[in-house]
Amino acid sequence: ENREDMLSSKSNRLTEALEEANKLFSGVSRAREAALDAQFLVLASNLGKEKASELRSEMTAFDSVTFAEDLLTFMGINRVEVEENDSDAESNSCGYLPSNAWHKLGVEAEKYFRRAPSFHYMLGSFKSDPPVPRQRIERQKKSAGGEGKRAMPAQLKKMEESHQEATEKEVERILGLLQTHFKNDPDTPISFFDLVIDPNSFARTVENIFHVSFIIRDGFARIKLDEDKLAIIEPSKDNERKADNHSAGARNQVVIALSHQEWK
Repeated sequence: ENREDMLSSKSNRLTEALEEANKLFSGVSRAREAALDAQFLVLASNLGKEKASELRSEMTAFDSVTFAEDLLTFMGINRVEVEENDSDAESNSCGYLPSNAWHKLGVEAEKYFRRAPSFHYMLGSFKSDPPVPRQRIERQKKSAGGEGKRAMPAQLKKMEESHQEATEKEVERILGLLQTHFKNDPDTPISFFDLVIDPNSFARTVENIFHVSFIIRDGFARIKLDEDKLAIIEPSKDNERKADNHSAGARNQVVIALSHQEWK
């Protein structure tokens, strides 16, 4: 509303508005208030830009009188003699400059005019043929429907299939060992960590935990805590597995942490 007053160089209204906005911003607690503050900042920035563009600085103006005074001082004029002999300045038009004044100025000015001479051909310039226009290669436009499904390389597909088959075989092997142990000694539970930990390989231990997780997920075995609150694993019976499949939330998935130090 007070745009003209804000842009006046004699007015400090814009500064006062900014200071008031800083005080108000300290109490901002809602998103709408922050949005209003941002809107004010944009408006104040535009006003500040316009106000700065209207300022006229005379710092770069060339003052010929000052330049002449500085030039005479550099050339060695004696100001004392000028004041003493100011009365008969008309009779002595040669002035009070030393004999080498212009030579001194020429030596100083020579530093700023040292340029390499222009190059000229003795027999004229070489006539070069116009450049050969390059052939423009048109890029194939992408189809509007998007790229189709990219075919997976055969080698990568075989690697994935072989990895999946190896995982399934390892899961079946561990399940077979678990079931065989319980057939031989059904009253002795197996410690989960005794089953999965390989004392010679930390990576192999992690793989064993990964494979056992499939057995737990599919309900072929279950993990519970013994009297010492340690995890034990035992295979599930057929009737228990069917009951778990029909009951919602019968099996829970958990994440366990096993560091290299704990494995040692």
